[in-house]
Amino acid sequence: MRIASFNINGVKARLPRLIEWLEETRPAIACLQEIKSQDEGFPRKEFEAIGYHVETHGQKGFNGVAILTDGGPAENVSRGLPGDPDDEQARFIEADFNGVHVANLYLPNGNPQPGPKFDYKLAWMERLRLHLEGLLASEKPCVVLGDFNVIPEDKDVYSVKAMASDALMQPESRDAYARLLGLGWTDALNVLNPRGGVWTFWDYQAGAWQRDHGFRIDHLLLSPECADRMNAAGVDKEYRGREKASDHAPVWVELG
Repeated sequence: MRIASFNINGVKARLPRLIEWLEETRPAIACLQEIKSQDEGFPRKEFEAIGYHVETHGQKGFNGVAILTDGGPAENVSRGLPGDPDDEQARFIEADFNGVHVANLYLPNGNPQPGPKFDYKLAWMERLRLHLEGLLASEKPCVVLGDFNVIPEDKDVYSVKAMASDALMQPESRDAYARLLGLGWTDALNVLNPRGGVWTFWDYQAGAWQRDHGFRIDHLLLSPECADRMNAAGVDKEYRGREKASDHAPVWVELG
């Protein structure tokens, strides 16, 4: 069972590439971030035509997340991260499919820091920690995945110096991510690549893709019940190099 995550950076702008990826890799569950589409404007017919069911939590022009499931609908769909009823940003959706609970997130970027955007990022991560605590307590097989906008360690970035002032690798961001793992979640890509050097994002600027100046911010966190079933995990790096690609590459985990 392959479960994948892809920050698509605009579903309508990347639709041919997205359909291509789905047909070529065929994940059972595909979680999308930055769809940048309202629910009613999401091009669901194109996905239904290739056998995927669609659940979205969108907003106009920004953010937005979606869960695509192969061959049947997701169940128990919930939209929005608990903990702040006034938060109107569409960044979180979760559901059950084929015996696995998936939580798909697009964590706030936090730049510029310091400032209100960074404060919002840290508050959002604390809400996430409390929610993930509850998911672990349920003892259900869970995968929490998406664009976390956190570079966990120095080994996860091409240049520590270049990103030193960025919200993605501030000590507070890294500490908040470490607290998530401390609950008992397994960072799939990190476990299988302990020496680092695995990137999931390459900026459009300054020839970052051509120079392989990337970093790892898209993560797959597995509950103990899923970590025991992990057969493989990886990054579909080649899709970043295709025409009109997203600035992220898809990440995936396979469960036995």
